Parts: sequence; C-alpha cells; structure tokens
Amino acid sequence: MPEFPDADTRHVLEPDCERCPALVESRNCISWGQGPLDADLVVVGEAPGAGNPDAERWRGGNYTGMAYTTRHSGRRVRDLAADLGHADAYFTNAVKCHPPENRDPTPDEREACAVHLETELAELEPAAVLATGKHATASLLSLADRRLDGFVSTVGDCVREGCPLDWPGFDAALVPALHPSYEDVWLSRLDLSRDEYVAGLRGALAAARRQD
Repeated sequence: MPEFPDADTRHVLEPDCERCPALVESRNCISWGQGPLDADLVVVGEAPGAGNPDAERWRGGNYTGMAYTTRHSGRRVRDLAADLGHADAYFTNAVKCHPPENRDPTPDEREACAVHLETELAELEPAAVLATGKHATASLLSLADRRLDGFVSTVGDCVREGCPLDWPGFDAALVPALHPSYEDVWLSRLDLSRDEYVAGLRGALAAARRQD
C-alpha cells in the first residue's frame, strides 16, 4: 500500500476559489495538487470524486483536500507511479472540486480551472505528464488546442509504440494512461498484461528524457 501523503505538501493556488458556483455548492473542500514541486512527473486526473468521509485515511480529495487520495483509485494510481519509477510524483486534477452527483465537469468548469492547471505545470516544469483517463487527457490536450480522438486506442498506440502524444507549446511529454477504475477492463480489451502496460508507459516517459 502506498504511503498516505502529507497534507502540508498541498500546493494551494487560490484559497476558497469560487470561480464555479455549482462546484462551490457541491464540494466539501478543494482538492489541490500535492507532492514535491521539483517532481519529474505530474499525474493528472479529471476531478475529485464524492469520496468517503467515513474511511480511515483514504477518504478522497473531496475530504482530504489532496488529489488522488481515495482508497481505490488513489492508491492504484500511486502504485502505478511507483512502478514507473516515480514514487515521488506530483498528483493533481484538471478540475479541483467535486462536481455534483458525480457528473462530468462542464466545459465552462474545465476552462475556469485550466488556469490552475497551467499554473501548476508552469511552476513545476516536469519532464512528463501522465494523464489518467479520457477527460484528463482531453483537458490537457485542449491547453494546446488539440482534440482527443479514440482515447483507449490512443493509450494502446502510445503503450505499444512507447511514444508520448503531440503536445505543442509544452516542454513536457504528455503520456495518456487508463483511468484506474477501468484499468483491468481496458487492459483485457487491449490484450495487454499489466507488466506490458507498465513497460510501455515507461518507454513513453523515457522518450521525454531522451528529448532533453
């Protein structure tokens, strides 16, 4: 089990942000990015889920105030980062607040929160960004005015070819990954073992170092 992160490492960009009224009403707290500011890898999710306030520690970002701190997805993503050689990664979300009824964030909410995501990337200057899930990948591509077509096939191509996505305007390599909640299902459909998947992601991340 990965170690639970230290709340003192939260990177608070706009305390009590109220850019999105529906998210302000829905959230318990803002789920800020967390981790070392000199991390080589930034892991980006879509938005914090509802969370479980009764869990012992891994209650989710909506209650911990830190991205990827749920018992299932949070621990799986942190295990993946460690398997990729980045146990000290920085974890954040494209949208920092829990949307009502677990719906997807709206385009306006994504746009409002893109300012925070761009600030994080500019301040951290990572070598690579791991986008976990379709919506996180689409949000990151939109920062470069690019669209996402065929998410699962895109992940499969990236893993098999060991190359990051085209992401003009950013020095970091953008590598798409399956959302942890659906990883087992999609790996089976892609005919990939987890070891093959991790090796392919490692290759795509290594491409960023070769480009330095």
